[in-house]
Amino acid sequence: MGVATGDAAPGRVRAGARGRYRVALAALLVAALGTACGTSSGTDAAQEEKTKATSLAGPAGAENRARQLRQAELARIAAAKKWGLARTPLLPPAPPTEKPKITTRKGFEVDGGEDLPPVFTTVPTEQKVVFLTIDDGAEKDPEFLRMMDELKIPYTAFLSDYLVREDYGYFRKMQDLGVSLNNHTLNHRYMPALSYEKQRQEICGQQDTIQKQFGKRPRLFRPPYGNYNEDTLRAAKSCGVTAVPLWNAEAFTDRMDWREWDRDLHPGDIILTHFRGREDWKGTMPDMIRQVMKTVTAKGYAVAKLEDYL
Repeated sequence: MGVATGDAAPGRVRAGARGRYRVALAALLVAALGTACGTSSGTDAAQEEKTKATSLAGPAGAENRARQLRQAELARIAAAKKWGLARTPLLPPAPPTEKPKITTRKGFEVDGGEDLPPVFTTVPTEQKVVFLTIDDGAEKDPEFLRMMDELKIPYTAFLSDYLVREDYGYFRKMQDLGVSLNNHTLNHRYMPALSYEKQRQEICGQQDTIQKQFGKRPRLFRPPYGNYNEDTLRAAKSCGVTAVPLWNAEAFTDRMDWREWDRDLHPGDIILTHFRGREDWKGTMPDMIRQVMKTVTAKGYAVAKLEDYL
């Protein structure tokens, strides 16, 4: 896939422009050296940033950036072939600078819920993007981590501690790859059957655990089985939760299940799947991703990062 680089194609910058750029670069280097001579070693980082900025400016910088984009795209194409995808996943557009207003989906309200975290299945957007979310933490497949990293497919995890605690290290690796780790309660209980205090223990306890183990307190919470009541949302809010994403489609290794009557994807839909393997599915987590991406890409959608829209 070609990448646009502006008016000048790589390797075809006019000689006059190149000459002016070299003069400007030389002047910047002289200025940088002069500053370095009159300051202490504590400014080394600042000088390095100046040099880096200089190297990315002008026609040569544009050429470098275009080359990097081409190399990244070729790597994604190769990764798609490696992992058995029929098509290379589409790249998502830049997320909106002004985040959409999230409200509770009609029919998902609770009494007195006006000031509680919104419950939703789709993010309001006109961009042709969907969001992949993965629940619980039972399966800890290293191939899945490699696949998602090489394909650069973003996703959001909702973790239950009773399954995660046996291998926090797996999810630290996931976090290091840029994945947000969010709350799915301590023990995956059916929340409406619990008292407010018990629900609060389940939700706030998991907030504390994620902060302790992974260094960041989540702001997203998904109730087990998608079931909740007013106490659930009040408890979640008291623990620092600001949004409750549910889902509009669910992915398995051999199919997609749909919430809507038209059995289709829509801009901003949230897709649910689980950390599962052959013990529960007819396949592996990479098999599930192949099924998801077959559907998503064929319908002209890209997978974007949910947190970028909230």
